[in-house]
Amino acid sequence: MPTLFRLLTVLALIVGTVAGSLYVLAEYFQPTPKEITKPLRNVEVRSEQDANAGE
Repeated sequence: MPTLFRLLTVLALIVGTVAGSLYVLAEYFQPTPKEITKPLRNVEVRSEQDANAGE
């Protein structure tokens, strides 16, 4: 029975450490926002003339 308590204590410490570190990362470190542009292959850009022609 003492080994079961030891195992549960070690697991609780590990889980607590992981949860605490995730909390600290979420609360104190904000990511810097940046705009990402990615070209799309095989996509044709329509002009305003073509877009208004269907109306």
